[in-house]
Amino acid sequence: MSRHPVHPALAHFPIACWTLAIGADYAGLWLGRAAWQWSAGLLTVGCTIAVIAMIAGLVEFARIPEGQAMRDAYRHMGVMLIAFSLFTARLLLRLDHLQPLAPDPVSLLLDAGGFAFLVAGGWLGAKLVYHHGAGRARVNADYPTQRD
Repeated sequence: MSRHPVHPALAHFPIACWTLAIGADYAGLWLGRAAWQWSAGLLTVGCTIAVIAMIAGLVEFARIPEGQAMRDAYRHMGVMLIAFSLFTARLLLRLDHLQPLAPDPVSLLLDAGGFAFLVAGGWLGAKLVYHHGAGRARVNADYPTQRD
C-alpha cells in the first residue's frame, strides 16, 4: 500500500458529491424541493470524505520533493482548503436544526465560489500527478521513485 497513494483515490468522492450538490441547488430553482433536498446530504458526505482525503494527503505530502512540485502541492492544498471551507460554510449556513433549507442567493454564491476553487484545485492536483509524477512508481526527474 505504501507505493499506492490513497489521497488521489479518495479525492474523487468529495469532488463528485460537491459537484452534484451544486447541481441539486441550482436545479432546485426550477424543480423545487425535490432537487435541492439532496444538497445537504451530498455536502455532508463530500465534506466528511474530504477530511479523510486531506489527512491522507498530509501523510503523502512528505514524499513530494522540493522545488516546483512542492510549490504546486502548497498551491493545491491552499486552493482546496478554500473550496472545502466554502462548501462547509454552504452546508452549515443552510441547516436549521439539522434540516436543510432551500438555497438562497448567499448559498448559491458559496456554491459558485466553491466550484471555482474546486476546479482550480483539481487542476493543480492533476498537475502534481501528470506533470510531476506524484504518486507514480516510475522515475521522473522532478519526482524520483520512492524506495522502501
